[in-house]
Amino acid sequence: MSELNPYEQLGVKEDASFEEIQKAKKKLKDKYENNPQQLENIEVAYDAIIMQRLRLRQEGKIKVPEQIRFPEKTVEPKKVAVISNAQKTANISLWFNNIIDQPSGKEILINSLIFLVLIVISIFNNSSETLPLLLTVGVGTGFAVLYRKQKAFWRSVGITFITFIVGVCLANVIFSLSLNAGLNLSLSAEQFASLFTFCLLWLVSNFTR
Repeated sequence: MSELNPYEQLGVKEDASFEEIQKAKKKLKDKYENNPQQLENIEVAYDAIIMQRLRLRQEGKIKVPEQIRFPEKTVEPKKVAVISNAQKTANISLWFNNIIDQPSGKEILINSLIFLVLIVISIFNNSSETLPLLLTVGVGTGFAVLYRKQKAFWRSVGITFITFIVGVCLANVIFSLSLNAGLNLSLSAEQFASLFTFCLLWLVSNFTR
């Protein structure tokens, strides 16, 4: 094989395209994959053709494709990721599934009984000392329910704390708006804030992962 010229060694014509030369080289390498000497001859022949065509290009006799001038720099076109509407919907659904929980009926019943007791005590006992204690118990219950699900301490603390703050703030706003509207809620501001916060804690702790 080495007695032939480079084109004959690869089995192509001298006017063969770069793609034809590449295919011939690959075909021969597959054929002689267990013959190191033949593989070396194939590489030598291929390099000789490339160098010859580069020399002809410099002399202005032929136009060499970019792949032949820089065969090692063949760049594949970048793939642009296109997210379909179905994928977007699936991602949103997955996000909700990772946040929203579906507790069992037994879990809901137990948590409901605890918060119901706190609400009843808050209604019938408006002591300035009792309400803060009840709120503490409610916050602790909400944290315990969340922590039991995923054992994520700081995540449970963060969700419970944010729920508590949002509950108290919203309750005060709603209570003020009710008074301005002339509604009589028959509850003090502290009682209303406690009841509203208990309900929000119950909702978030039960249905949030």
